[in-house]
Amino acid sequence: MTKGSVVVGTSDTRRNERLARAALARLMEPQDSVGLALVRALGAIDAVGVATGELSAGAALEQELSALLADARGPASWPGLPASLRRWAPRVPDLAPERDVETMKRLGGRIIIPGDALWPQQLSDLGLQEPLCLWWRGQEQDLPAVSQAVALVGSRDSTSYGGSVTGDLAYGLAQRGYTVVSGGAYGIDAHAHRGALSGGVASVPTIAVMAGGVDRFYPSGNEELLRAVANQGAVISEVPPGSAPTRYRFLQRNRIIAALASVTVVVEARWRSGALNTAHHAETMGRAVAAVPGSIHSANSAGCHRLLREGGAVCVTDVGEILELASPSGTAMPRDVDSPAAAHDGLSLEDLILLDALPLRSASSVEKLTVVAGLSADAVRAGLGRLGLLGLAVSERGAWKRTKKA
Repeated sequence: MTKGSVVVGTSDTRRNERLARAALARLMEPQDSVGLALVRALGAIDAVGVATGELSAGAALEQELSALLADARGPASWPGLPASLRRWAPRVPDLAPERDVETMKRLGGRIIIPGDALWPQQLSDLGLQEPLCLWWRGQEQDLPAVSQAVALVGSRDSTSYGGSVTGDLAYGLAQRGYTVVSGGAYGIDAHAHRGALSGGVASVPTIAVMAGGVDRFYPSGNEELLRAVANQGAVISEVPPGSAPTRYRFLQRNRIIAALASVTVVVEARWRSGALNTAHHAETMGRAVAAVPGSIHSANSAGCHRLLREGGAVCVTDVGEILELASPSGTAMPRDVDSPAAAHDGLSLEDLILLDALPLRSASSVEKLTVVAGLSADAVRAGLGRLGLLGLAVSERGAWKRTKKA
């Protein structure tokens, strides 16, 4: 494709579609309702022609776009397509989708689009706001179904409490074969990715959804962590290589984090934290939202308490309670029997909670486990018996700990 032109010179329709979406991703900002409606009305290839001025648009197209925007609960009124064409025009000379695709190939990455085998089907729940494409660095593995992914989000300036809780939750989720989704930022995001990488048994233990191009790992202080995420999981973005991670794009990417996961857990957040924006997107899509309580004296937990007080979130304190939201039946999700996480299949919610409460190194008494797990002594003894028979727990001089199998 030359600058500002429609894809030509090949019979490969799929390649044309890929290049067209790559061009549109550079031409338009994420969540550009008019641009997304244009793609929905004409398809990506013709949308490039109209957006760059090489194809004309008539009154019928304007009417169709108005109807699509109304159905998507977009703006009640809009200035019309010519205003958007003027808005996109300054970027037209810089369109070079082949270059962007080649950049990703040099990085060992790729661009994926709706209809590809790797495309996460749950993104269709975003409706008109579904991304045009995703720029992907990571293992060529299918991303998990929505039921097998949990988002952990929160403050960049996390406290030691928030970091510890996030690491424990991420590790516990990953141990059970769930993919942990977060935003790659400092604070809670970083703790979520690290915890998932240390405990992951899933093919994609964690996903980092970036606000800028994936050619540069941002923030720079997390570069080593994000390289590890790319090596073991996936680093993705809807904006092309070279795109800056602006404040607005951080908010835009939050809808993707929420759409990828069955549950969004806000671990620690200030009163106006961006993590609350992610929770709002999840709630809008009918996804479960959870919040971890903190000290009433901590500003970093004020946002979590706000979610709980306003009724938009469920209080969670451990992995078992998160799994209950991800799987209303209260049991672990079905998995490949060859996966190490398959040992947890069929466990009741109480047994999962008890398993999570068991220490990995030093053994714990029944009395202490009743406090940590929040279960009665009889329930703990019965649960330990079941976990022992499954090889997930072992007794040492009357105390119990988790086995390596667990």
